[in-house]
Amino acid sequence: MVFKKLLGALGVGGPGVDTVLSTPVVRPGGTMAGTVELTGGTVEADIRGITLTLVARVEIEHEDGESTGLYPFARFSVTAPLKLAPGENRSVPFSVQVPWETPVTAVAGQRLHGMQLGVRTEVDIAGALDKGDSDPLEVEPLPVQHRILETLLQLGFRFRAADLEAGHIRGTGQTLPFYQEIEYSAAPQYAHSCNSLEVSFVTTPDKVEVVLEADRRGGLFGGGGDVIRTHVVGHGQADEDLTALVDGWIRAAL
Repeated sequence: MVFKKLLGALGVGGPGVDTVLSTPVVRPGGTMAGTVELTGGTVEADIRGITLTLVARVEIEHEDGESTGLYPFARFSVTAPLKLAPGENRSVPFSVQVPWETPVTAVAGQRLHGMQLGVRTEVDIAGALDKGDSDPLEVEPLPVQHRILETLLQLGFRFRAADLEAGHIRGTGQTLPFYQEIEYSAAPQYAHSCNSLEVSFVTTPDKVEVVLEADRRGGLFGGGGDVIRTHVVGHGQADEDLTALVDGWIRAAL
């Protein structure tokens, strides 16, 4: 019996953990639901709690270059302490709201190259090493975000890449320690004055701040470089034709 307890403390014969998402695709500000499936090991487990953590792979700029790392950006406690008997199967349901600023990983089912988000499950077991599970998380844009991204494609922009940058976009209501950049190659009608366009969203329950960063081409007398402009749209504008609006944003920036 003492030997079994020792093995349990070393993580041997402990419970199995599997997180099953019933909402494998969510939207910013939406609900992520599922169950944490626990399978008892060879010894009783005194589980102090289960925590779900949303993590994202983020690029961090340094003086001597860039590196990437996993950033936790939301944590949820999903159960009170419990005891799990040897061989017992137990499902712990959960339903949590993801942050409104959660970055997008796919648009209309098409993955954005460069995006990696996940759900990390941590089970705090008294006297034992933490048991965990990790699952990918897919995030589709909100309707008004989708409308803007769709409008850029209709204007002739072509998706190039997406990433997450550590830092803060000045002048916005950003609360997360990083922001998403969705990069496009310039549409033909703007190509004479623009190399590329990057889009970032800072979203709240009431509105979406749309941050456009245009890489302007330099002319005979200079004038090149990045220009950043922030615009605000409401969630109710998702059903509107935003072509003229977005085109006006871009032409004003250029």
